[in-house]
Amino acid sequence: MTIIHNLGFPRIGAQRELKHALEAFWKGDTPESTLIQQAKALRQRHWLAQKAAGLDLIPVGDFAYYDHVLQTLLWLGALPSRFGIDPAQATLSDQFALARGTPSQPALEMTKWFDTNYHYLVPEFDRHTRFTPQTRWLHSDLTEARALGIAAKPVLVGPLTLLWLGKSKDDSDRLSLLPALVAAYTVLLAALKAEGVDWVQIDEPILTLDVPDAWLAAFAPTYAALAPQSPKLLLATYFGSVLPHRDLLCGLPVAGLHLDAVRAPEQAQAFADSLPEDRVLSVGILDGRNIWRADLDKCLLNLSPLAAQLGERLWLAPSCSLLHVPVDLAQETSLDSEVKSWLSFAVQKLNELKLLKRGLDEGIASIANELAASRHAAASRHTSLRVVNPAVRARLAQRQAGDDQRAAAYPERAAAQQAWLKLPLLPTTSIGSFPQTADIRAARAAHRAGTLDEAGYQAAMQAEITLAVRRQEALDMDVLVHGEAERNDMVEYFGEQLSGYVFTRHGWVQSYGSRCVKPPVLFGDVARPAPMTVAWSAFAQSLTPRPMKGMLTGPVTILQWSFVRDDQPRADTCRQIALAIRDEVLDLERAGVRVIQIDEPAFREGLPLRRADWAGYLAWAAECFRLSAAGVENATQIHTHMCYSEFNDILPAIAALDADVITIETSRSDMELLTAFGSFAYPNEIGPGVYDIHSPRIPTVEAITHLLEKAMKVIPVARLWVNPDCGLKTRNWVETEAALANMMTATKQLRATLATA
Repeated sequence: MTIIHNLGFPRIGAQRELKHALEAFWKGDTPESTLIQQAKALRQRHWLAQKAAGLDLIPVGDFAYYDHVLQTLLWLGALPSRFGIDPAQATLSDQFALARGTPSQPALEMTKWFDTNYHYLVPEFDRHTRFTPQTRWLHSDLTEARALGIAAKPVLVGPLTLLWLGKSKDDSDRLSLLPALVAAYTVLLAALKAEGVDWVQIDEPILTLDVPDAWLAAFAPTYAALAPQSPKLLLATYFGSVLPHRDLLCGLPVAGLHLDAVRAPEQAQAFADSLPEDRVLSVGILDGRNIWRADLDKCLLNLSPLAAQLGERLWLAPSCSLLHVPVDLAQETSLDSEVKSWLSFAVQKLNELKLLKRGLDEGIASIANELAASRHAAASRHTSLRVVNPAVRARLAQRQAGDDQRAAAYPERAAAQQAWLKLPLLPTTSIGSFPQTADIRAARAAHRAGTLDEAGYQAAMQAEITLAVRRQEALDMDVLVHGEAERNDMVEYFGEQLSGYVFTRHGWVQSYGSRCVKPPVLFGDVARPAPMTVAWSAFAQSLTPRPMKGMLTGPVTILQWSFVRDDQPRADTCRQIALAIRDEVLDLERAGVRVIQIDEPAFREGLPLRRADWAGYLAWAAECFRLSAAGVENATQIHTHMCYSEFNDILPAIAALDADVITIETSRSDMELLTAFGSFAYPNEIGPGVYDIHSPRIPTVEAITHLLEKAMKVIPVARLWVNPDCGLKTRNWVETEAALANMMTATKQLRATLATA
């Protein structure tokens, strides 16, 4: 009998219940007890949904109030000493202090979870780090699940992955902490064993990366130490192939292995042939990263020989946690019916898993009707006339060499731009968005519902834009933004105006904490039927003599932050988007908007996990950015923005974007990220973020001055900009104006100092 299980379920809720509960608690509108009860109800609903889907084992411990890596640190008692939190007494408020910062301490750094758009909180380690495991958190979840009759499989981030994903704050060797960390894991695992837990899933996705030999060599002794004290361990890998480590993994004293057979289908049979006869092989057969309906015939074709070979040792699961997909397609009552038939969200993927189990255990005839529906959906998608646009394909084929190159090199462009911009030293700007107030959201909702007509909506948004412009002028900022009041999301907004996209109403996924995004569904060839931002930006520019930035999302980020079609190379899809953005850039320039920002926060996110695959991706990703930007005149200044990524190892590719100005997130790392740009001698202008917009903390003038002085040591002052880390849509106006005022004060004080030096 085939076992089916799940690696993790979306924690935010089908209606973003966790988001709303968290934000109400943070605002002080509800007490902690209410938040705890709301989270409990959500966990239980998710467990029962998985139980109803027929799962034999259900993950417990995958739910987190903010982030599962932070949650693991709480379980291990590995909290940075700078917060002064006693792990044994840690509360939910303490957890949020680590995640969001305090008046005296910045939050933990945040960066992307592998190549996803989920952000995890980066563990902080040093040679004095101590681990004091706290079993109460896991015990509580396990007791709660068992009361519902849940066949629980606790889930832990593995010790080597946790260490790898962290940072040493004193340059000590993180691996030297492994013995103490293993001892802490042993306490957690022994407690679970004492409670009668049969299986524990322990995630080690770093095995899909290029990790040093010393880290690989640590796996065998680590699991040799853990296994005797533990329930049966299912070591889970995902996001790529671990075939290079087959001998290592097959030799570990674990009871089972989970493999991603979506991204690396070839590895399933290879491991089946090598795995010891007492081990389970869990095959991640359904795509946990995307929303396309599975081809059940193809899945069964691949699984049948494995089932014949392994029998009851074959387990089935999604490729990774379903954290990265929306909860339930059934909620999408207004979605285009043809495209809806091609999709599968978390609940539907569990049903597909159940069908595959039945097909293997009871024969194909037992799921004949479901197979027919699967074939019909696949055929519909393959033959739909809405997927292919001949004009788009012809334009792509006809692009010329040099279409992705500016007319002049940066020094000549910079001179032409300064001739009309006339910016002071340390020019100031913001990244793009300003607070999305209740009034803005209400107007957007009324417009969507039809109770506010187009003229009324236009007037409401113009009033918000005017307000944003006047507030920036009052702050004396140099290059302004219109605030993006009219935009719901930096990708969805553009996707709504491009062909080849459809949109869900409830397709939310968690990005970090309470921040959710609703990725558009990119199913066909992409074109821009009409200008998307020109009227708003031109209106904003008409309000002020100061330069106004036109704000666009770049092609790589639109690609990465969509649910992308899987029937053609991603590079081709990205080039289609780039040509659409190029049309918008040129229309902005013609409308008199001569500073244009093309955001690419997902540029590094798209990087393949193995270094051998980097060059190809970086070449086409940089080409796509240049293709979108290169048609403008020399005097038009092109900006880009990147955030929450490590850039050190791809700086040549970032330089190859040839943006006139790049802005990056650096405040949480105390300008650490900027050092690499200085060592590399980044050739163009750069704006390191001088305060963290994801925290409610108001940065002091002194803190901003400290960061700017550090920046001035590695970047020539003539090429240095001043700006926040990221857009300000999640903040309120009180916080925003106070922070920007301090930023302007710090900047002007430094300008005065430079003038007298």
